[in-house]
Amino acid sequence: MTHGTTNASAGEQSVGQGSDAQNEQTQPHSKLEHFPNAFFAMVMGLAGFTLAAERLEKTVGVAHQGSLILVVLTTIVFAILLGFYAMKAARYPHMIKWEWNHPVRMCFFPAASIGLILLGTAMGPFSNDLAIGIWGLGAVLHLIGTLAVLTAWIGHRCFEPLHLNPAWFIPVVGNIIVPIAGARFGMMEFAWFYFSVGLVFWIVLLTLVFNRLVFHNPLPERLLPTLMILIAPPGVGFVAYVTMVGDLDPFARIIYYTGVMFFLIILIQVPKLARIPFALSWWAYSFPLAALTIATFLYAEKAQSGTHEIAGMGLFALLTLVIIGLLARTAKAIANDQVCKPE
Repeated sequence: MTHGTTNASAGEQSVGQGSDAQNEQTQPHSKLEHFPNAFFAMVMGLAGFTLAAERLEKTVGVAHQGSLILVVLTTIVFAILLGFYAMKAARYPHMIKWEWNHPVRMCFFPAASIGLILLGTAMGPFSNDLAIGIWGLGAVLHLIGTLAVLTAWIGHRCFEPLHLNPAWFIPVVGNIIVPIAGARFGMMEFAWFYFSVGLVFWIVLLTLVFNRLVFHNPLPERLLPTLMILIAPPGVGFVAYVTMVGDLDPFARIIYYTGVMFFLIILIQVPKLARIPFALSWWAYSFPLAALTIATFLYAEKAQSGTHEIAGMGLFALLTLVIIGLLARTAKAIANDQVCKPE
């Protein structure tokens, strides 16, 4: 009799929980509560596009007018996203904690500090003091973020191989971006420190990611665009290294052509990637392509190669189309309530 009563109570509780779940589903969700930190990948893409535009202007010998507009627009976008995320942190701190405990979203927290680093780098031609300030703030915050993520990775959490994806490059390999401006500002020891951290962890994570891609289940469809991130470390690494050493040596060539090889691998995946429904992960297409574009222009300059200069022009045209397409698809997704939704 007691057993039957217990079962009945459990059944009532289950029904009650089901009703609560249905009520939660029918209630409109708060967009601010589910505002994802992956939005900061948008800043990385726009800032990378700005830096590519600056490199193009230098290549063709024109003033930095178009890139100045892009710097302003990217700064505005970053400020808006940062404002929304700050409101989310104030009103829904439990969601910040949830993102930090998420094996994929955790990696996008340092995207905000990378955005600052890239903005500071892009501001170099216009205001040296402002550029140093923003770049320095971003570099310090990114080091803190790197240490926090590494602590989480090697701490008490239980990560599975299926959690691993190319987005894991963002927190630690992002350090390799810092030397691009650091060398120009004369901070060579800091530049080499960040470059060393980024390079070593690139090799480590590249091995882990390939192990996951080859020997485990395929990436979920929505994470397939993150494969593009494979291009970013060698592309940015080449620019950082050449900026520091000032020459095109064999090691620089190896890094550059590694990025080219990854680009060719991604090109083969385009038919599969084109069938994927839009998600914010699509912004992973932008910054790596910008990195390879900048690297190609720099290679053309150092090697005095007209072929690489033409390739850089082609990559910049492709990057422009990608940025326009991503902005349009993002605006459409926001209008159709396809983002900022419960996962």
